[in-house]
Amino acid sequence: MRFAGIVAAALCAALALGCAASGDHHQAVYVLVDTSGTYVKEIGKAQAVINYLLGHLNPGDSLAVGQVKSRSFSEKDIVAKVTLNKDPLQANTQKRSFSEEISGFTKVAGLGRGSAYTDITGGIMQAAEFLNETGAGHKTIIVFSDMQEELDYKTVRDFPIHLDGIRIIALNVTKLSTDNVDPRRYTGRLDWWEQRAKAAGASEWRVVNDIEHLERVFEKRG
Repeated sequence: MRFAGIVAAALCAALALGCAASGDHHQAVYVLVDTSGTYVKEIGKAQAVINYLLGHLNPGDSLAVGQVKSRSFSEKDIVAKVTLNKDPLQANTQKRSFSEEISGFTKVAGLGRGSAYTDITGGIMQAAEFLNETGAGHKTIIVFSDMQEELDYKTVRDFPIHLDGIRIIALNVTKLSTDNVDPRRYTGRLDWWEQRAKAAGASEWRVVNDIEHLERVFEKRG
């Protein structure tokens, strides 16, 4: 599958870069998958990345997958999580079990209706909480979403969040029909998230949409 191969190269570069920059070589990656609205149909692409990560993370590394729903700041929205055992044989067993769990999740989510609202902020907060608890030297949140947050009137998210030392990668940010009418909606949405991530202390913010050249996105900047 071409998409999986390209993403594999990109994430390989990202993970290697993170290890080199950290005193603690353990990594923790949280894949946040938007299952709201029509974006749920994109879930197959997230599966490809998750499968790659399982094949390339090392003993001691951590991986979790969570979903974006109407309200996402809850441990119940973590679909699966694992810290790989230092014994390679046990780690491989953990990877197989994780893959099976995610496969079941994507099949069910792909057939269902997406949630009515989209709480991206809550999902990112939950991801940061998980990553910080791992104690890993390099922490990454990969967000599969159109990045259009839509909250119900009771849900409050307009307050500062904390993402100190965490890399944020917005992946496969699809365009909405309204973005086609006025492209400034799309660029403005991404600019807003970048500003929020940086204000929260994120070590990096990147948007990855060119799946033909994803490997370039993770090259060290500057």
